[in-house]
Amino acid sequence: MNRQDINAVIFDMDGVLVDSEPIYFEIERYLFSHFNVKVSKEQHEAFVGTSIENMWDKLIKENNLKESKERVIKYHKKYVISHMESLPQLSLTKNARELLEDLKEKDIKIGLASSSPRQLINIILSKLDIKNYFEVIVSGDEVEKSKPHPEIFLKAAQLLGVESKKCVVIEDSANGIKAANNAGMKSIGFLNTHSGKQNLENADIIIREFPQKSLHLDI
Repeated sequence: MNRQDINAVIFDMDGVLVDSEPIYFEIERYLFSHFNVKVSKEQHEAFVGTSIENMWDKLIKENNLKESKERVIKYHKKYVISHMESLPQLSLTKNARELLEDLKEKDIKIGLASSSPRQLINIILSKLDIKNYFEVIVSGDEVEKSKPHPEIFLKAAQLLGVESKKCVVIEDSANGIKAANNAGMKSIGFLNTHSGKQNLENADIIIREFPQKSLHLDI
């Protein structure tokens, strides 16, 4: 990826900017037990990157759950938001702030496209103190289709005013990488072992940690 070909970088949040996936795994295992839903480790990991709505839509059908989808999702969101609000602090991924600063200095537009609800995104970004870096934030609440559908990235690019082919996405999940590719964007796979077993082989680049400067990402 040549620098002149990239005008915007779109970040995923969970598992990329903050190592939150282990927290969600724990919360969701409780919720699966609460609603008496059986989910294997492999199936659970396959939901990484998708929205709460998408996950429960599939689980309710597969388990013939009598609870309504609306009630389950409302309970899930209330529980996870309450849990995240109660955490004393969250740690930003190593070198993430330095990379965000470098992109800003180079006048590369910065967006966030997360399948999480907007309220949860606001809580996490406030705890990390990085909300001001993002010109555009798109949540799972604001799109009809979840990753691996490209809608969330296409909307972010549109709001940034940048062509898809001039955007690069940083994602930790197979669903996210597929969504970026489906959007016609370049993709960087962020290999986070806490995000479960994720197939990132279709990413243009795979990294294990952020460099402090965008130059070292070849953008």
